[in-house]
Amino acid sequence: MASIKKYTDKHGETRYSFQLYVGTNPQTGKPKKTSRRGFKTRKEATLAASRLELEASTGSLQQDNNILFETVYHEWYEVYANTVQESTTVRVTGMFDSHILPAFGNKRIRTITLSALQSAVNDWSKEVKRNYKRWYYYTRQVFQYALKVGYIDNNPATLVTVPKPDISWQRDKNKFWTKAQMVHFFSYIDPVESAEKYTLFRVLAYTGIRRGECLALTWQDINFRQATMTISKTVTQGHGGKQIIQPPKTSAGKRTIPIDEVTLGHLKHWRHAQQRLYLMMGYNTMAPGQLIFANRVNGYKSLNTPGKWLHTIIDDKPDEFPQITIHKFRHTFTSLMFESGATLKEVQGLLGDADATTVMNVYAHVSKKQQKQASDKFARFMQI
Repeated sequence: MASIKKYTDKHGETRYSFQLYVGTNPQTGKPKKTSRRGFKTRKEATLAASRLELEASTGSLQQDNNILFETVYHEWYEVYANTVQESTTVRVTGMFDSHILPAFGNKRIRTITLSALQSAVNDWSKEVKRNYKRWYYYTRQVFQYALKVGYIDNNPATLVTVPKPDISWQRDKNKFWTKAQMVHFFSYIDPVESAEKYTLFRVLAYTGIRRGECLALTWQDINFRQATMTISKTVTQGHGGKQIIQPPKTSAGKRTIPIDEVTLGHLKHWRHAQQRLYLMMGYNTMAPGQLIFANRVNGYKSLNTPGKWLHTIIDDKPDEFPQITIHKFRHTFTSLMFESGATLKEVQGLLGDADATTVMNVYAHVSKKQQKQASDKFARFMQI
């Protein structure tokens, strides 16, 4: 008889599972059980268990032939979730819930063909410009898990031909700002009256750190004597939209980087201003672990705040600024670093990316000025 249990899934919703005795393991002689999970009601779980129990009693139940892709996904996820950070699991579950499970979730994994997989990947590539590669990658991981545990005899996902991304997307001219545009942007922020806002954007523009790294900074991370900043944590989004603190994903992400004297001066000014402002609100910002950029109750700012500040400044000025996101401040920093003559290794160390290929492929957007300089340099070399 099936054992039905109620549990709460990763989204906080009530679900039901069951475990059922289906015979004896021929290798060990021990009782063999099978389980299913993800049912929305006890009635659904009971009906499914009854069908399996009937198949087992008549000998028509073949080992896991009827297992659904969604069931295999949940088994795979329990293993996968122990190997990555919480923020990664949030992104991955979003991919499955929005794209992968709607395509395959209710299908028996053994019956999903290469043709069906190829068709889904083709459709995904038309739906978005680049993320479809990730959706395919995780779909393949579930099939690989199914192969490993014996649910399928081969992995058809390995034979899928992944469409090439749209080249024009990679050449998006609005990926970053020029030096003149960045300088002009700061002219719209008063460094005294809006000291916090000016300092936050100055740190992003002149260090290249990520938004989450910036919002996780404490005053203990700034060495004013040596003019350095230590990056050792980041604010990110966990389950249920809750903001959490995580260490960088790689060892390269933990780094100490230099701060230029002007940026350091703005940090000093904001520190004094913060002390006065927050003291009036009843907070002692001299306490250990004080955030550099805090919200009104002296906690972590929302990850959306820097973006809102940015768009408040640039949205009504389309002729002056290409529309970019906060993350593109990091792209801009990288591009301008290369334009100023910094080496690949120097930029790599400042950004905290694990390898040079990542820096070149994702961040190195060469400006038109650099292209013209390279062309002129070649012409002078040829002297024809």
